[in-house]
Amino acid sequence: MAEGKKVVTFGKKQSKEEKKAQPPLEYCSFCKRPNTEVPKMVKGPDVNICSECVLIAVQYLILQDGVLSGQAQKILDLLWGVKDK
Repeated sequence: MAEGKKVVTFGKKQSKEEKKAQPPLEYCSFCKRPNTEVPKMVKGPDVNICSECVLIAVQYLILQDGVLSGQAQKILDLLWGVKDK
């Protein structure tokens, strides 16, 4: 390397094909996290919602009356991956 010249590289340089293969970055309209940080992203017209915000919304809708029925609890346990007690 010539004196006075510095070369800085970060990772491997991507080809045009590799860049095209990556999905575009999309953000949840509620929590603003990118699709690379959440399990799933539901896309709608000019709005996105991540799977985690969907779970929070479902939990809110079930609990909005302040009473959690046994059936609603089973649904929440299923969504959150809680094993049968």
